[in-house]
Amino acid sequence: MATDLDFVTFVHEQIRRAGDVRYRKMFGEYAIYCDDKVVALACDNQLFIRPTAAAKAVLGDYREGSPYPG
Repeated sequence: MATDLDFVTFVHEQIRRAGDVRYRKMFGEYAIYCDDKVVALACDNQLFIRPTAAAKAVLGDYREGSPYPG
């Protein structure tokens, strides 16, 4: 199942003040950029945040997963 544009625009609205936030359709899903760096992927209406030390510190309790098998 591909990600709905409504989901991506919702995510964009939530994080738009973090910097220059934009999204781009890639391979049927979406990459989310902040200041020209990929920070997350939206796949199957789920948000996968890049697992950096800073992201992990902010997220608190989270569950890791992979947007694609392998």
